[in-house]
Amino acid sequence: MTVFEELKRRGLIAQATNEEEIQKLLDEEKISFYIGFDATADSLHVGHFLQLVIMKRLQMAGHRPIALLGTGTTMVGDPTGKTDMRRMMTPEEINHNALCFQRQMEKFVDFGEGKAMMVRNGDWLLKMNYIEFLREVGVHFSVNRMLTAECFKSRMERGLSFLEFNYMLMQSYDFLHLYNEFGCKLELGGDDQWSNIINGVDLVRRVKQETVYGMTFTLLTTKEGKKMGKTEKGALWLDPNKTSPYEFFQYWRNVGDDDVINCLKLLTFVPVEEIEAMERWEGSELNKAKELLAFEVTKMVHGEEEASKALNAAREIFLSGGASADMPTTQLSESDFTDGKIGLLTLLVKTGLCASNGEARRLVQQGGIMIDDVKVSDPYASVLRAQFDEGHIMIKKGKKTYHKVLL
Repeated sequence: MTVFEELKRRGLIAQATNEEEIQKLLDEEKISFYIGFDATADSLHVGHFLQLVIMKRLQMAGHRPIALLGTGTTMVGDPTGKTDMRRMMTPEEINHNALCFQRQMEKFVDFGEGKAMMVRNGDWLLKMNYIEFLREVGVHFSVNRMLTAECFKSRMERGLSFLEFNYMLMQSYDFLHLYNEFGCKLELGGDDQWSNIINGVDLVRRVKQETVYGMTFTLLTTKEGKKMGKTEKGALWLDPNKTSPYEFFQYWRNVGDDDVINCLKLLTFVPVEEIEAMERWEGSELNKAKELLAFEVTKMVHGEEEASKALNAAREIFLSGGASADMPTTQLSESDFTDGKIGLLTLLVKTGLCASNGEARRLVQQGGIMIDDVKVSDPYASVLRAQFDEGHIMIKKGKKTYHKVLL
């Protein structure tokens, strides 16, 4: 099975500028391709992870990835999928974030000599003269056509700044620059980037009279079309200090029955034939598929040791309903107690099980909290210092989330 056939079979390909030509490129040649990552946070998240998996697949097939860190484009901000303008970031923030991205990417992609490249578009975009940019790039763009792009249409009612309007030109120029410097022939990205990608393809054609290609990949969504990778604490980060390996594992262990097979196809290197055989699984068998998904994805992100610890902790908690050494834990001190007690809502926020007192109150009132196997329904309740006679208590949130609190 060729690499393109595998991408198709796994359901990864969403749109392509010329599918037949791209298949020939990927199956018969060795090419350079790129994916861009705007440095908007200090960690990659699971949406980026899908792109890294694809990058690794193509590298394993002999192609050369170019990871483009958007130190220039992040200065402007991509309006795609946003209802309001992104927060303006300082160059120091952006460069710090880019460095964090670089360290994480090196776990997945081989950046050894001749294997892959990592570049920053700030190295060329921030040096450009604006008038020269308008004459070289802007002349090739139709404002009427740009306004039909989904990334702009969705913003027209709320207001689209001229700053953001330049983003498409900048991303398109990236493709032209990478073609000129490295012979890059293919841009890849999530399907929400289609408008930006096809304009980059068109710019290279207009300026160089050469054919390059663009292809987008399926977004990571549930069967109902809802974006995956969101937790109660926010995004599902690849940084273990922002999302612990156990929490990361549990997210995938708890995906819906309708989504587990698709996630296995998109995110793991489990042979597609094995995954297709699982499509006939039902009920408790699907739990085995979820466990496999959680282990494989956690292993890629955090290493096999952390994946094994998370797997063992999850099994131990499930079988015993008790604590595990590897489960999420919060350490309290004597100063957290007033008159020998701590408010339940305060404790739920402190452990990160709830984002606010309001959320904690609703959860308690709905019967979603148990402490040491006893349901607590009074939002004004307190946890007593005396309850820590064994050194810890166990909080259970809903049916599947456990948290150990130590004293």
